[in-house]
Amino acid sequence: MDNFDALRRYYEGYEEDRRLDRPHGKVEFLTTMRYLERYLLPGARILDIGAGTGRYSHALARRGYQVDAVELIQHNIDVFQCHTQPGENVTVVQGNALDLSAFPDDTYDVTLLMGPLYHLAEEQERLLALSEAVRVTRPSGKVFAAYCMGDAALLYYGFREGHLNEIVESCGIDPLLFDAFPKPWGLFNLCRTENMDALNSRLPVRLAHRFAAEGYSCHMRESVAAMSKEAFDEWMRYHLAVCERPGMLEISNHVIDVLEKADF
Repeated sequence: MDNFDALRRYYEGYEEDRRLDRPHGKVEFLTTMRYLERYLLPGARILDIGAGTGRYSHALARRGYQVDAVELIQHNIDVFQCHTQPGENVTVVQGNALDLSAFPDDTYDVTLLMGPLYHLAEEQERLLALSEAVRVTRPSGKVFAAYCMGDAALLYYGFREGHLNEIVESCGIDPLLFDAFPKPWGLFNLCRTENMDALNSRLPVRLAHRFAAEGYSCHMRESVAAMSKEAFDEWMRYHLAVCERPGMLEISNHVIDVLEKADF
């Protein structure tokens, strides 16, 4: 990973710990937790790769699961440790998603890869990160792999926020067809679902679910923020009902693949 210093500076200046507290971020968090709850049985072991400040790690540890976390950026680890409560069965170490050699094969019931794919520019790096996540997961276990969607970035940051030319030039997008994202946008790798299909096809997994983490919420964040509790609850019911529909995937800032490891 050649962009470590830039990534470190980014997270030292960005309030990652508050991202999922914002109303549209809360949609992402609640949706992801709903899918996790489908697969987590009592006593489950979880590995959180690229754990950030530990929002998922702590939430799951406080539900009684054993959680091991790996995070690249020391600033995020410091925040993670500040939030650890007495009695939480959680560990965190500094490490890289591309090398999980400290963790044995076939160990975890659920493995989270909820950030590294955002920042890995090369296809071989993304494949290696996915391969490592699959390796440490037990047969029939699940890998939750999150990635950033290019069309959502074009719609919100490109057209709405006025960065269209920047994204088109940085990502090497054909400005007439808008049909590819061959290069990253700064620190962020943008893709489409077919890019992930190509990677997943090279791994011993099957796609159990693919869902839009926040769906259209990212494009109407001011409206979501202004909702009453009752309106927000209704919005969540709608979002959860439609978040696996193909039409909702490409417009979501984040999409998550739930991959089931082959049981040989």
